[in-house]
Amino acid sequence: MPALSAYLTVGAAAALITFLAVPLVRRLSIRIGAVAAPDERRVHLVPTPQGGGAAMLVGLLGAFATAAVLDEFSGVMAARTEMFGVVLAAGIMWSVGFVDDVREISAPAKMAGMVLAGSVMSLTGVSILFFRVPFFDLLFLSADWSALVTVLWVVGMANVVNLIDGLDGLAGGIVAIASATFFLYALQLGNEGVLDPANPGALWACITFGVCIGFLPHNIHPARIFMGDGGSLLLGLLMAASTMSVGGRTTEEFSGQAFFFFAPIFIPLLILAVPIVDTIFAIMRRAVKRYGVAEADKEHLHHRLMRLGHGHRRSVLILWLWTALVSAFVLYPTYTGEGDAVVPIGIAALALGLFSVFHPRLRGAAVEVEEAELDAIEAARGRLRSPRRARRS
Repeated sequence: MPALSAYLTVGAAAALITFLAVPLVRRLSIRIGAVAAPDERRVHLVPTPQGGGAAMLVGLLGAFATAAVLDEFSGVMAARTEMFGVVLAAGIMWSVGFVDDVREISAPAKMAGMVLAGSVMSLTGVSILFFRVPFFDLLFLSADWSALVTVLWVVGMANVVNLIDGLDGLAGGIVAIASATFFLYALQLGNEGVLDPANPGALWACITFGVCIGFLPHNIHPARIFMGDGGSLLLGLLMAASTMSVGGRTTEEFSGQAFFFFAPIFIPLLILAVPIVDTIFAIMRRAVKRYGVAEADKEHLHHRLMRLGHGHRRSVLILWLWTALVSAFVLYPTYTGEGDAVVPIGIAALALGLFSVFHPRLRGAAVEVEEAELDAIEAARGRLRSPRRARRS
C-alpha cells in the first residue's frame, strides 16, 4: 500500500486546489446565471451562486494529476483505463448536474446522464464483482448482473448525496466524514493484506475527503456558494467509485466479530446511514403523496430538525455527529477485532437523539426560534421584491 504521507499529499492537493478555485467559480457562476434564488422550497435568504461543483471537479483533476506523478501510486495508476474511466465518468456526472443548475432539465434526462456515467465506469472496469449477503453466501456476479448492479450503485449514491444537499455545509460535511471513514477502512484492509496494494479505493476516498475539506470553508452557513447538483452528483460518483473498488472486489471476510461486517459492500450503507435513511423516507413520502421522486419538499431530516427549534448550524452539526457516530461504529471493530462498541456508541446515539428532540423545547425556545426564522425569511423576500417593483414603476 502507498504510504500514508503520499495519501496526505494527494488529499492536501485536492483541498488546496478546490479552496483556491471556489472564488473564481463563484464569480463565473454569477456571470452565467447559475444562481439559486430563495423560494418556498429552500431555506437560504439571498440569491446564492450554485456552481461550486466546478471547483470540486478542478480539485479532483488536480489531485489526480498529483497522484499520477508520485512514485508511491505507480501501482494504482497502472490500471490507466480504470483510473481515467472514473475521471471521465466524474466529468459526465458533473456536467449533468451543472446543466440542471443553470437550466433545469427533465428528470428522465437527468437520470439518463447518471446512467451514462455509471455505464462508463462499468465499461472501464470499475464495477462490483462480488456481493456478499449477510447470513447467506458470497455471490459472484455475471457480466450482465455486474454492469446492472454497478450502474444502480452509482445512481443510488449520486441521488443520496443530492437529496441531503439542503442546508449549508450538510452534504459536504457528511461526505467528508464518510469518505475519511472509508479511507481508514480501506487502509486497514490493505495493511491486513485483504486488498491488493494497487486497489484505488483508498485513493478515491482520500481525494473525495480533500475536495470536501477545500469546499466547506466557503459553504458553511451563511454559504457564499452552493455545490449545486453538479457538486452533489460528483461527490456521489466518487463515493461510488471508492466503495465499489473496495467492497465489490474482495472475497475475504474481515473486520471484527460481527457477521454484518463481513459484507464489505454494506459498509458504505452504514457509513452513509443518515442520508440513506433520509432518502428512503423521502421516496416513501413522495410515493404516498403521489409526487415525483425528484420533486423537492421540506420534509427531510434537516428540515425537521429546524422545525424542532434548532438553528441552521446546529441542525447541520447534529447530522454531522450522527454520521460520525455511525462511522465510529464501523471503524471500531475493523481496527480492534472486537464487536463490543455497540453499548457506548448506542448510549451516545441515544443522548444525541434526546438532545435533537428535547433540547430546544426544554429551553422553551422552539416556537420563538421558528417564528424568528420565518420572520427573517419573509423580511428578506420583501427586500428582494422591492427593487423589482421600483423598476416596474
